[in-house]
Amino acid sequence: MTDGSFLTTLIEIWELHRLTERTLEHLYMFSVSLAVSVIVGVLLGVLIYRHRKIESLTFNALNVIETIPTLALLVLLLPILGLGMVPTIAACILYSILPIARNTYTGLVTVSEEYIEIARAIGMSEREILLKVRFPLALPLIMGGIRIAVVFTMGVVTLGGLIAAGGLGAPLQTGIHLYDKLLILVAGLWVGILAVLLDAFAGAVERVLSRKFRGEYD
Repeated sequence: MTDGSFLTTLIEIWELHRLTERTLEHLYMFSVSLAVSVIVGVLLGVLIYRHRKIESLTFNALNVIETIPTLALLVLLLPILGLGMVPTIAACILYSILPIARNTYTGLVTVSEEYIEIARAIGMSEREILLKVRFPLALPLIMGGIRIAVVFTMGVVTLGGLIAAGGLGAPLQTGIHLYDKLLILVAGLWVGILAVLLDAFAGAVERVLSRKFRGEYD
């Protein structure tokens, strides 16, 4: 097969299986899942920090969810949420809350006491210390949790193709059923490329936050 005919075949596969549309579906589910996970995870991390008594119970419950295999969780959600995007997004959120909440909590409690003492000495309230000292210093660690959630979310969204969620999991499932090696290769590589790009972006944000806030407080 010449380079020209191979490229033509790739374009035909891309158009036949509507990979542009599937990519947009995939990114939509990814974006909604990650946005909700960040909001819930950060708020939960702050809540646990403010109420330490619920730390063990909350993290144990989230750890139990994390141990459920992805396919099993999707199947468990089907009777409640039906087929499609909704159970897929719900599964992504359930898997992603733990790393974000845990890193938020850890980031808040591990801030150096030196900074806290200085803040108290200049008259800051505990609320102000939380919002203006603890939270900014915790941002790099929070971003680390979000980066883990990015990986989780990409994987679960892809598996959502098994329950009619669309996205890039759909052409992958088609390729597996038809044993279409080229379709499997194209869709699989594209999912991999998207995952690497999103992880690289999250990693870059994490490094920027680390330099910014360490530089300001060192």
